[in-house]
Amino acid sequence: MCSVLGIQRSSFYKWRASRPARAARQAADDALCERIEHHFEFWDHTYGYRRITAELADDPHVDEPVNRKRVARLMRNNGMVGIHLRKPKTTTISDPDAQVFADLVGRDFSAAELGTTYVGDITYLPYGDEGKFLYLATVIDLYSRRIVGWSIADHMRSSLVEDALQNAVNNRETLEGAIFHSD
Repeated sequence: MCSVLGIQRSSFYKWRASRPARAARQAADDALCERIEHHFEFWDHTYGYRRITAELADDPHVDEPVNRKRVARLMRNNGMVGIHLRKPKTTTISDPDAQVFADLVGRDFSAAELGTTYVGDITYLPYGDEGKFLYLATVIDLYSRRIVGWSIADHMRSSLVEDALQNAVNNRETLEGAIFHSD
């Protein structure tokens, strides 16, 4: 059977020898999963893996400390998800009168030759202790996958992207006839 499957015979024997350890680990996971489900139900499906881990640390039915990654894995595998109370941060204020352009890329992020298709994005860079951000706008050539233009500022106005495009023009000499895609 090992030669048909293309594996070493020693691998089979190691797998067979580790069967009791795997069964013991599965039994321990099943027992822990019961305690996780108990706490998850007790707190009305609101607790996530961090709070469940803290509850398990105080649980007299759990004998040993439990790693949060193990709790996260067991909760994920059993479809237990806590409630997320944080509101999403709104970063883009859309203008209803703004012109909407057609999607010329059509989710095909490849290019046949250099300098024909570019994509851009803005990245948040946290700095300081006050929760401030710097914003980095990049222009990437889809053919070479290289950054050909960039700009950094403490604001996220359209001039940030314009400066990144101007930087790309300075590096590539021209963007005439090229497609630029950005969200």
